[in-house]
Amino acid sequence: MKQSFKLLGTSLIALSLVAAAGCGSNNGGNNAEGNKQANSGTNAAAGNSTEAKAEKADILFWTPFSGADGEFMKKIVEKYNSSQDTYKVKLVIQPNGEYYKLLDVALSAGKDRPDLAIMHVDQIPTYVNKGQLQPMDDLAGAAAINKTDYVDAPVNYETIDGKWYGIPLDIHPLVMYYNKDLFAKAGITAPPTNRAEFEADVEKLTDKAKGTYGYVVPTLWPQQFIFPTLVWQNGGDLWNGTDVAYNSPEAVEMVQWLRGLVDKGVSPGNVQQDGENTLFLQGKNAIQFNGPWMKGQFDEAGINYGVAPVPQIGKAKQAVYAGSHNFVLPKGVTDAAVVKGIGDFLKYVSTNSMDWAASGQALASKPMLESEEFKALDMQSNVAKSFDYVQFAPNVLNWGTIIDPVWGELSNAILGKKDAQKAMDDAVAKSRQAMKK
Repeated sequence: MKQSFKLLGTSLIALSLVAAAGCGSNNGGNNAEGNKQANSGTNAAAGNSTEAKAEKADILFWTPFSGADGEFMKKIVEKYNSSQDTYKVKLVIQPNGEYYKLLDVALSAGKDRPDLAIMHVDQIPTYVNKGQLQPMDDLAGAAAINKTDYVDAPVNYETIDGKWYGIPLDIHPLVMYYNKDLFAKAGITAPPTNRAEFEADVEKLTDKAKGTYGYVVPTLWPQQFIFPTLVWQNGGDLWNGTDVAYNSPEAVEMVQWLRGLVDKGVSPGNVQQDGENTLFLQGKNAIQFNGPWMKGQFDEAGINYGVAPVPQIGKAKQAVYAGSHNFVLPKGVTDAAVVKGIGDFLKYVSTNSMDWAASGQALASKPMLESEEFKALDMQSNVAKSFDYVQFAPNVLNWGTIIDPVWGELSNAILGKKDAQKAMDDAVAKSRQAMKK
């Protein structure tokens, strides 16, 4: 499921379309019948309606879950639809590599626009700025959905000018996977938690004669999660409030540290895209930093692996880069019955999302996090341990475009093609050019 998250500041690998549903939703109530429904819903909210039952409505729901995760969201939708007969959620799973292009077209044209959509948390400020989302405060209030029922980090990020624009489904931070068999063979009884332990462990885990490495440094993805984590841990930042800042001494030191692992021989050089994952699957890479979405692949491969929070490699603090899937309400969805149905569905999900946790995700709903059923999930509960110090991409418009030059320059530094400082200086120069466009 890794592909679902490369939308965070980088391009995605598109997978096949898992599901397509009909588009029969009334998107906005712009005809006479729609206006009638909207008025009826308004009267009901005010307590003036004489109708005893809620008005039925279809809800068109878009997601980018075109990987294996799509089946888990399907289960949630199917169970909700079976739980009542007033609202019907029609799930459409778009190819994740094309998701935001398709969403842009639908939101701009207003035709076949979704009533409800999944959006990555770092995309929300840009879509709010474009005027394509509406606040969810009223919807949440009517459905008894409270901010305090969710982890603070995504709620704070998507609260813009005092208005709440997204209701979080999950948080997916970078995590550490480790091969338990290799750890046992090296006499290591617990995963590392800091730089000293990590460096000592990867030395013990490396056996060049057998082609086994302690930690294979990726040169491309998922550096989009790894590099920010290391920079923040070392007291640096990606954005200083007015400008990009990834050529700071704190950031450059972390680039040098990554290259240093290659120089020490605990990682091979010239690692190709996904090479670190291939070696992990082969039992030749003892530690991998990646996201919760890798669980299904590792389970299928039958690897005896463990999951733990990323160690604090930097010198300043514990921190980890994360993404988050959120429910958003497109601008123009005004049909009162549809809006009420969306609230009902989201309230249901807030306490009935264990199927999503089964995909490997750590849920953002506190009632779910605190449930015994969730706590029994070893991996997901370990992932949730880092929620207190997760950080998202800087809240800067078009951040993905701005930071994009970093990944090529970081790769140059890790491969030894450029000095770390030169690579980061070049990345900053290219990012500043992108900001002028």
